[in-house]
Amino acid sequence: MSEQSSKLIIVESPAKAKTISKFLGPGFVVRSSMGHIRDLPEGKLGVDIENKFNPTYVIPAEKAKFVKELTGYVNKASLVYLATDEDREGEAIGWHIANATKALPEKLQRIVFHEITKGAIEAALHNPRQLDMSLVNAQQARRILDRLVGYKISPLLGKGLSAGRVQSIALRFIVEREREIENFKPQEYWVIKAELQKKDQALKFLATLIGFKDKKIEKMDIGNKDDAGKIVAALQQAQYQVEKITRKEVKRNPSPPFITSTLQQEAFRKLGFSVDRTMRTAQQLYEGIDLKVKGFSGLITYMRTDSFNISKEAQVESVAFIKQQYGDKYLPESPRIYKTVKGAQEAHEAIRPTSVRNIPEEIKNFLTPDQYKIYNLIWQRFVASQMASAIMDSVSVDIRTSNEYLFRATGQTIKFDGFMVLYIEEEEEEDTDKKKATEEAKAKLPALTEKDILDLVRLLSDQKFTEPPPRFNEASLIKILEKYGIGRPSTYAPIINTIKARKYVKIKEHKFYPEPIGYHVNDLLKENFSTVIDVGFTARMEEELDEIAEGKQEWTAVLQEFYNSFNQTLKNAEQAITKGEKTNRLCPLDNAPLVMRFSRYGKFIACSNFPKCKYKEHIEEGAPKQAAEITNQKCPVCSKPLVIRSGRKGKFLACSGYPQCRYTSNLDGTNQKTGPEITTEICEKCGKPMVIRTSHRGKFLACSGFPKCKNTKSIEQP
Repeated sequence: MSEQSSKLIIVESPAKAKTISKFLGPGFVVRSSMGHIRDLPEGKLGVDIENKFNPTYVIPAEKAKFVKELTGYVNKASLVYLATDEDREGEAIGWHIANATKALPEKLQRIVFHEITKGAIEAALHNPRQLDMSLVNAQQARRILDRLVGYKISPLLGKGLSAGRVQSIALRFIVEREREIENFKPQEYWVIKAELQKKDQALKFLATLIGFKDKKIEKMDIGNKDDAGKIVAALQQAQYQVEKITRKEVKRNPSPPFITSTLQQEAFRKLGFSVDRTMRTAQQLYEGIDLKVKGFSGLITYMRTDSFNISKEAQVESVAFIKQQYGDKYLPESPRIYKTVKGAQEAHEAIRPTSVRNIPEEIKNFLTPDQYKIYNLIWQRFVASQMASAIMDSVSVDIRTSNEYLFRATGQTIKFDGFMVLYIEEEEEEDTDKKKATEEAKAKLPALTEKDILDLVRLLSDQKFTEPPPRFNEASLIKILEKYGIGRPSTYAPIINTIKARKYVKIKEHKFYPEPIGYHVNDLLKENFSTVIDVGFTARMEEELDEIAEGKQEWTAVLQEFYNSFNQTLKNAEQAITKGEKTNRLCPLDNAPLVMRFSRYGKFIACSNFPKCKYKEHIEEGAPKQAAEITNQKCPVCSKPLVIRSGRKGKFLACSGYPQCRYTSNLDGTNQKTGPEITTEICEKCGKPMVIRTSHRGKFLACSGFPKCKNTKSIEQP
């Protein structure tokens, strides 16, 4: 930037900068901050609890170069536009950029946009505002809350283990679901169906037994083979007659356009995409694609949103497109407006194509396979959301037997496909009964009238068992987090990535299974931090963060209220956890009780006097090793007792002062020392005893302090 009059636009990513620069004239320079440029320090709390939770922000070493370059551009610019993403995190990044570059307040402007298109950027430049400190403070409060929980609780869990305010709730859902599955006891039940046929008609159909006389037969009422057999026997010779036919039109409305959570869920169900893969691809579509003749353009609106709002311009364009492509009958009577959930950021829009005229098939050659799949999903969902409802003709036929059993058959035909001509939402895995009912409802029924006599073709009795709830996958985990108000659009992917990275869970056939260490961390948190790592508490904290963002609460007051109770919980937990799980054994070094502890590598046994005594034993394959057997021999290096341990090659003598002293000696089957023979000669370099060792050249004297002291000498022959 050479001219003082140039205007600087700062965004987070180089791809975003590249797209925006295509829309602007020579008077603008667009630069990227390469994401976050300041954060709390690593390795220490970085929050002054006694001084209104004042945070200490640092510039990571790898970002110092970018900050220096940005500062140079900021100093030369006549105006600086902070164009970071339009959410709390983006607002905070803009604020950090302003502070790190020491930008003068009078030349700072904040611009926001939902999409990266020429029109959106130009509109944003004509409507700048100041940084919204309520949004910044909401993000600061979230970051500090997470730091307090992580840095205060994690050290109590064990070496290499950590807790997170929100991730721990996700882990709890997974662990509790797994225990529900483990404790589930399947119950037997039987379903009886009759295959029927109207005289002189070839079409056969199935009807399900639903009642006897005036009583409804519930799912579990037919509980065993004998019960089912008696009913089947009674039905064999019965007469079947149509009692009632119910016909009605059923209207099926389209799903709303995507928000972050529903995009992640549907991409998982339809495409098998992980949350991370979906968001990474959506980010690329948002930041801009080169469509050659059409130029660079963002293809979708901002993908971190919880609002169903749609701009009037987008609705007008979609109405014209649907009318042109499908005709007037595919338009609803009035444009659809979807109600946004409580707490959503109303200023945002739902995820939609920046222009429905960018038809997926027509731009497919400019997209990667993943980009095409995600764009096609977003495009179809949005266009369908603006279309007319589908209308189904639903038929329900009740059939009564001569001995008072009641069967029901259902059928459904599409009278008008409406939005279904373009898009049908994937059924959730949990809705297995709903899926089965939907499939059965699609069955064709013959033309029937009331009092028709039907022929029995055959009776079917199927043994079934109740099933436990399914394990969570990424889609269903996000759904339950959203249901309970845990996290926000920008946090779903990091939540899942964190519990996977920490190896608290494993994924098998797309399902979450808790690992042993995941069980341990969850149980420890549940036992000692039940009021902090709690679904209701975490949801309330999210609401308070929303209120900070709306300017209704002061952020440090929210933190103080949280910390007052958290600090007492922390003190109580510290006393309980540091004691460890007691064993019935004593430490071989100082006779203190041995306790069970945990680390990221699993269970181990350690001295309760840690860190004064660092004795520990690893536990392998779920079973503890035998306690090290103390001998009456002293270590020639440090004079501590020698103990008998076991290794891959058998038992051996080792110093009880390990790892400070690493002296070892071999043993034979009788546990007698067969290793280096200790001599009365003293090492002239360090004063430790010399021992006799053997090499391919024969015996020699070596210092027992090896490897610290490597003094050796030959043995003089008599």
